[in-house]
Amino acid sequence: MNRAKIRCAIYTRKSSDEGLEQDFNSLDAQREACSAYIRSQAALGWVELAERYDDGGFSGGTLDRPALKRLLADVAAGHIDIILVYKVDRLSRSLFDFAKLVETFEKAEASFASITQALNTTSSMGRLTLNMLLSFAQFEREITAERIRDKLAASKAKGMWMGGVSPLGYRPEGRSLVVIEEHAALVRHVFARYLALGSVRQLESELKHSGTVAPKRVTGSGKPMGGVPFTRGMLYLMLRRVVYTGRIAHRDKIHPGNHPAIVDNETFDRVQAMLTEHRQGQSRTRKERPSLLAGKIIDQERQPLIATHATKTASNGKTVPYRYYVSEKLHHKRSDSGTRMPARDLEALVAGRIATLFDDPLELVAGARLDVPADRYADLQQRCAELAARQRRRQADALSMLRQVQVSDGRVEVICCSEAIATALGVSVQPGQPTTLAINTAVRLTRTGRAMRLVEGSGLAPSATPDISLVRLVMLARRWWQELRQGTMDITRLAEREKVSATYLTRVVRLAFLSPEVTEAILAGKQRAGVTGKMLTASGAVDPCWTKQAGALLPLT
Repeated sequence: MNRAKIRCAIYTRKSSDEGLEQDFNSLDAQREACSAYIRSQAALGWVELAERYDDGGFSGGTLDRPALKRLLADVAAGHIDIILVYKVDRLSRSLFDFAKLVETFEKAEASFASITQALNTTSSMGRLTLNMLLSFAQFEREITAERIRDKLAASKAKGMWMGGVSPLGYRPEGRSLVVIEEHAALVRHVFARYLALGSVRQLESELKHSGTVAPKRVTGSGKPMGGVPFTRGMLYLMLRRVVYTGRIAHRDKIHPGNHPAIVDNETFDRVQAMLTEHRQGQSRTRKERPSLLAGKIIDQERQPLIATHATKTASNGKTVPYRYYVSEKLHHKRSDSGTRMPARDLEALVAGRIATLFDDPLELVAGARLDVPADRYADLQQRCAELAARQRRRQADALSMLRQVQVSDGRVEVICCSEAIATALGVSVQPGQPTTLAINTAVRLTRTGRAMRLVEGSGLAPSATPDISLVRLVMLARRWWQELRQGTMDITRLAEREKVSATYLTRVVRLAFLSPEVTEAILAGKQRAGVTGKMLTASGAVDPCWTKQAGALLPLT
């Protein structure tokens, strides 16, 4: 009597890829043993399928294995009756995963057998025994993982380098790291420039413009890396790595390392404090920004200006606060005349003018009559860069050298204390020299929308912040132009879809042809004061000549 054929598929697996390059490897040995078992069951109609299901170098703790996926697909298609493995743990080391596999086999009316353990899933006793064996296999895997984690923690507690891609500036040597001095100098430069600039974005831009790229290296596995510009992600990772201080981090603990430091602890701590201070997305309690010039600002009659504020309701219904510095007599309504200056613009102007002092250390030394030893000039340059960055962020403590601000028609005079400048730089003032340093700036007041703005003589607002509505208009112009140039949409249909007039759409699309210089200025908020979306979409407002655009829309140089 002819028996029905029982189609048998053999599945083999090896956790590592070690030895797989040999002519006869572990996968071949498993397959040969399973083939012999199938031949022994030939009287029952067992037939070996030619398709191979081999997973070399894949862990049994996951089902994400290519050959196993093919096997499950063929089982679901009804092409396989029995799945054979050398041992149960070749199929899976996870009890949960194994239960899912057995359920899949049962739905397809397929069974499972282990040739060295005389087990199969055709009976309840076989399934019980398999579950017991898999429980021990999973336990063994978890114990091994715990041992590895404990060994890693103990080794790091002793200051050992436990492998992985070595940080820039080091190369691995045994269980320690050795400094590559050329790369270490670049690491120190990155830390120093971040402290000076106070912004990872600006640091990325500076490195890119200077042509500085990550040095080419080769990992322990032979994989090349480096040779590309630094990204913000790379810089954040570098600035946060405690390994540069000669220490080893493991989870929330930091241990003394066996390798030398590249960055001193004081510099590293200052960088961490600055990164934390500038972190975005963290919850903050809202508070009013202090009036930085309160008590230090006077008008042309040498009368003090009072810090005050007003609120206005925007078109979206939200209340918008506006801060001002107002002449005392005008504030108390003792006179109808007096000075009224927008606080944000004035503070940005003062902070920016003080920052320019520190942009040129040699000019500052001459102007403030500072006494600087010859061996301090290198340190002076770095300190000046840090103070300039702090001024531009308008930090209150950074304005400590400001003595007085005097505003009048068309002029702002910023008076700084030479002694305070010298103290901030860690030097002294030459004896018998003036105690103050004055900076004069031409300004004017202009109205932008509903607000009064302070404008420098060049036409640039001191607080150069992007006009969101203007930026959106430029982006809209480019999007509309992209649709029109594809030829699938004309102006009339596009205007109907966007619910605007064809004339207005045409005036907006012209903004897609602004010169790159003007576009960059708008995105950075550095266009000439008074340049608004309404002004740019007026009839004939944008000249097609890029040179004339710059003359009309950019600040004077």
